[in-house]
Amino acid sequence: MAARVLFVDDEREVCEWAAEGLGRRGLATQWRTSATEALQLLETGGFDVVVADLNMPGLNGLEFCERIVANRPEVPVIVITAFGSLDTAVAAIRAGAYDFLSKPLELEALVIALERAVQTRRLRDEVKHLRRAGDEADEAGGLLGESSAMQAVRLMLGRVAAADATVLITGETGTGKEVAARLIHERSARKLGPFMAISCAALPEALMEAELFGHAKGAFTDAKTSRPGLFHQATGGTLFLDEIGDLPPGLQPRLLRALEQRAARPLGSNTEVPFDVRLIAATNRDLETAIAEGHFREELYYRINVIHLELPPLRARGGDMVLLAQRFLEEFAARSKKPVKGMSAAVAERLSAYEWPGNVRELRNCLERAVALTQDEELTVEDLPERVRAYRSSHLLVAGQDPRELVTLEEVERRYIARVLQSVQGNKTLAARILGLDRATLYRKLGRASSNGG
Repeated sequence: MAARVLFVDDEREVCEWAAEGLGRRGLATQWRTSATEALQLLETGGFDVVVADLNMPGLNGLEFCERIVANRPEVPVIVITAFGSLDTAVAAIRAGAYDFLSKPLELEALVIALERAVQTRRLRDEVKHLRRAGDEADEAGGLLGESSAMQAVRLMLGRVAAADATVLITGETGTGKEVAARLIHERSARKLGPFMAISCAALPEALMEAELFGHAKGAFTDAKTSRPGLFHQATGGTLFLDEIGDLPPGLQPRLLRALEQRAARPLGSNTEVPFDVRLIAATNRDLETAIAEGHFREELYYRINVIHLELPPLRARGGDMVLLAQRFLEEFAARSKKPVKGMSAAVAERLSAYEWPGNVRELRNCLERAVALTQDEELTVEDLPERVRAYRSSHLLVAGQDPRELVTLEEVERRYIARVLQSVQGNKTLAARILGLDRATLYRKLGRASSNGG
């Protein structure tokens, strides 16, 4: 969109000259010969920048500039005068002017000053936009992003929170599954109750069983007192089971029974104790594939998958990556008290090109490192980790100009299946959906590739 300029000078000929010249350069320009009239126009029309003569009858240029700074601080003002002096320039800058030009005006110098002012205005607007989005994200539990994918996630979160059904959150490592779980709890009718969380991959089976279900006095060595498990500690609130795909097979029947009976029997006890919790589970694994391979109980899957919420990977969230990077940059710069204000275009390009297998968690780590190491006010490519600096997007080679590089159709298919599986981190259900195959066909093709040494 063309920049909108308001030009103010008490000489009509100067205004007409400026409007014609700037119009040829693609700058939409309106003009007034009175500062008072210009203020009225500024109230009704949106302008990106104002150019004002300092020496005008009535309300002079300095007073005009001060009025704009007080009432429309986002609009930069360039002042001009035929009585150019250092003192006049200083007075204009003190009044809040963005730039200062002397008469007689040169069109090229005026255009350059306007382009700089407009760019500054738009950068300020973008910073405000990022901060506003960040504030809204804080209210939404930290799920920052304006992509359609994240808007859909936040809409779904609101609907899920209002229900009391069991939720399964899926997504790659680092996509914010626990953040989403906490947000569901904080927006639910259980928000005054406890939020208890445990990783199903963190403990061996015996300890995990005791953590979940508790134990009676004397249940095992050193069990000198009874201890309630997380199901009972979370009563009235929410229990979050992270990485449920890693729950030991021996515990899966116990968890299924507890969820069906809404009661759990502590280790060493003969009595089942009722509980009142909402269960939220999360995993980065493909549970349908785990069921097919015999690693996860199908009945348990249907019990926890009442409502399914899938969090998108960072690479599928478009411009959210740059927005997140800027937010993390500001956070770590403030925390470390370093004057880092932004990133170079080359940095933004490298960040956008990288696939972020660790998603938001990896991006956050990358920005924390970059801010810690940089010696400039703007991040440079050298501040990024080597894996991000040197990243080159992989492409599937199906043919070359040299006939010796040509491969069979079967090999092309094998390579493409391998590439799709790599991009979805081995999720065979999702890979089958992308490839347009059912899971049985995908398994057959993978088995054939394996038997052929692929």
